[in-house]
Amino acid sequence: MFYRRKVIMALLQSFGGSLEKISLQKLLFLFSTKQEKTVYDFIPYRFGSYSISAHADLEAMARQSFILKNETTYQKKDATDYVKKLNLEDRLILQKIVRDFDNKSSDELMKFTYLNFHYTAINSETAQKLLNQKEYQKVKSAKPTSEKTILFTIGYEGISLEEYLNRLIRNDVKVLVDVRCNPVSMKFGFSKKQLKSYCESLKIEYIHIPDVGIRSEFRQDLRSQLDYDELFKVYKTETLEKTRNSQKDILELLKQKKRIALTCFESDINKCHRTHLAKSITQLPDWDFELKHI
Repeated sequence: MFYRRKVIMALLQSFGGSLEKISLQKLLFLFSTKQEKTVYDFIPYRFGSYSISAHADLEAMARQSFILKNETTYQKKDATDYVKKLNLEDRLILQKIVRDFDNKSSDELMKFTYLNFHYTAINSETAQKLLNQKEYQKVKSAKPTSEKTILFTIGYEGISLEEYLNRLIRNDVKVLVDVRCNPVSMKFGFSKKQLKSYCESLKIEYIHIPDVGIRSEFRQDLRSQLDYDELFKVYKTETLEKTRNSQKDILELLKQKKRIALTCFESDINKCHRTHLAKSITQLPDWDFELKHI
């Protein structure tokens, strides 16, 4: 079993073997804030801090009969002592979480996280109900907003789905423009249908423009920066020359929405075609904005 799943099982075990789904997400978030290297990342969602990856793991463990689930609750079914399977540092964190939050209701846990981690509540459906006006104003103030027009680029290599989405949220990105030719990924959450769904659940529009991408057969055997540079020479002289209309469409979208992001896989902008696409857009006649890689 993955270590991160052992953490979930240890949490369930330490809180009597059963937790409401919202409570488990909040306790897992509070646990993660104490870790030097977190097992899960979280986004600000409908009820505050939420890990899509943890939810996926819980669903997998339910299918494998490690846990039982119903509409509102997860229950530990496996008799293994998972607390003993955690490292010492995490066992100590877990002990403190139990001391501080045992017998707290889901509303109490939500309120605690909203008061202490304002950003987690910016998309919450319950924050206004659970907080007074002054407290709720702090949550509203934590929501990233900007009127400045910026074209962003972002890659998802090496980061979690939640970290990726948080970068979009923190930069107030309104539209994610997927510039992969074939938007399929072995990495959880980044194939087209999934990514579109997660973005739209956070009120980020998703658009796919495949003609500005590079087909996968041309991306084989890229071992050095020289290999990438050769690939991009062809990309600039062929693909970028043939897709001026798509580039103009992206620029028009930027003018309308003000903050859009081009996305592909690579974290290193020197190894991704989105850099050259973005640069080509900046050379269009109507360009007068900022380009930023995040």
